[in-house]
Amino acid sequence: MEYGIVPPYLLHRVAATDKPHLAHAARAARHTLLAPREYRPHRVGLELSVDGDTLVARTEPSPDRTIADAHGTQTLPGKTVRTEDDPPVADTAVNQAFDGLGATFAFYWEAYQRDSIDGRGLPLDATVHYGQDYDNAFWNGERMVFGDGDGDVFVGFTGSLTVIAHELTHGVTEDSGGLAYQGQSGALNESVSDVFAVLTEQFTKDQTVHDASWLIGEGILAPAIHGAALRSLKAPGTAYDDPVLGKDPQPATMAGYVQTTDDNGGVHINSGIPNHAFYLAAVELGGRAWERAGLVWYRTITAGTLRQDADFEAFANATLAAAAAEYGEEAKEVAAVRTAWTSVGVLEDGQS
Repeated sequence: MEYGIVPPYLLHRVAATDKPHLAHAARAARHTLLAPREYRPHRVGLELSVDGDTLVARTEPSPDRTIADAHGTQTLPGKTVRTEDDPPVADTAVNQAFDGLGATFAFYWEAYQRDSIDGRGLPLDATVHYGQDYDNAFWNGERMVFGDGDGDVFVGFTGSLTVIAHELTHGVTEDSGGLAYQGQSGALNESVSDVFAVLTEQFTKDQTVHDASWLIGEGILAPAIHGAALRSLKAPGTAYDDPVLGKDPQPATMAGYVQTTDDNGGVHINSGIPNHAFYLAAVELGGRAWERAGLVWYRTITAGTLRQDADFEAFANATLAAAAAEYGEEAKEVAAVRTAWTSVGVLEDGQS
């Protein structure tokens, strides 16, 4: 199970570079590709207490964060260095992870009344300083794990809130029933993480659809790299164009859909299509994207009716059903969602 934020095709490009000044980055990319990532499904728990003869559930959610330091090893979880009641420490990555998890928790609770990953207050665990020059961040089924990057191509992954929120959202998707990490359902899995990652950032900054950058991983590319981020929901295929990384290969519509067996059937490439559909729906509705377009997507993934092998068309129809249930069949929200999926070529005009 490879829920890494950096696609393997990018790491392969870095690993293959023969530029002398990037020899260190090439070695780091090769080590990152070879590093094992054990998948561990998280355990669900409900916090209850007894007051006399009364069973009491916690009603005012707050995050329960624990940050560990792997100290450059690939051994998890690492040494605990900050917990919920601890003050900031001297390590920037630790504090960034702690704050990013808190911001993502606040977004899910305040926007959708979701209490943590599982909706029942699951502790938020993360490990920083994973591996030597590790060029990725990932969700392993029970915690978020962040590398420091090689310094030449990628830099610290905790420096981007969208990276943290992306990985946490893999847990939300998994807890909600999951989307098989292969082909179109895998691309949807990646897209859902991207969608709620940009929504977390927009919520935290109180941005409207027109204020937002719509970028994933802004700030994790080293200054010498020609690019703004890993992905763009606004304009898939434009996030970077660099001699080492190549040009962002994401399509924005089905006309550019990539048939491949690499990357679990192109999950990081073809996610650009549902990403762009969300962007189009959100911009059409205007205002703050998490309030209407985001709510429709949230209802879609948490309703319990989405098949794990859902393809783009099935997901599009599920968002239409969610919009209709929330706002009514004739609502502008339904029209905006339908137009978005039609514009990217997933649905045909008049199809629902």
